[in-house]
Amino acid sequence: MSGKYVIARFEYKGHRFEILVNPDLALKVKEGKQVNIDELLVGDIVYKDARKGLKASPESLKSVFGTDDIKKVAVEIIKRGEIHLTAEQRRKLLELKKRQVINLIAKNVIDPKTKLPIPPKRIELAMEQARVSIDPFKPPEAQFEEIISKISRIIPIKVAKAYIAVKIPPQYSGKAYKILPSLGTIKRTNWLSDGSLLVELEIPAGMQDEVIDRLNKVTHGSTQVKILHVR
Repeated sequence: MSGKYVIARFEYKGHRFEILVNPDLALKVKEGKQVNIDELLVGDIVYKDARKGLKASPESLKSVFGTDDIKKVAVEIIKRGEIHLTAEQRRKLLELKKRQVINLIAKNVIDPKTKLPIPPKRIELAMEQARVSIDPFKPPEAQFEEIISKISRIIPIKVAKAYIAVKIPPQYSGKAYKILPSLGTIKRTNWLSDGSLLVELEIPAGMQDEVIDRLNKVTHGSTQVKILHVR
């Protein structure tokens, strides 16, 4: 999507403000992420009409934003206004956001009948059947509940946590312990006399296979895992 600037526009009480921005970085700002403002902005001008080259006055900036600092104003324009993407940029963004949403759902849900994770492809098909609309400018987390509600009419689905017990051999326990917080919430830890590590983890239910795979990579396949319950 990068390589071409786009216009970010904000209109307020008869004033219009436009800036030229890098679309990838502007979208990150829209999602609340920190970016390098110098890389975000194409030029250092706030326009009232970018296509005509008409600049916004410092007075109008101060009256609306409380400052005429270009960098501060630019962030506000992006957060409060619209980013005018090309059709191709929008298509790519929608596809990317769709993948992110599907992956987020797949990690956090199960089939309540089988207690098993739901494959991403099945989730995607359910989204299509439910005619789910993805908002390209909203983080996946902000769309999660609404989409779950819609696809629950198509397939049995439940947001759930899995509780697993993990036993790690002594030669790998130190290394494995370092990555455990990134896999889930540690509920209980017990170091055995031989140096083995027993851990109870709470993880998103759809991540059971991923967590087991990551632990087995660290322990060369010697991790023992027991699913305690899913709820």
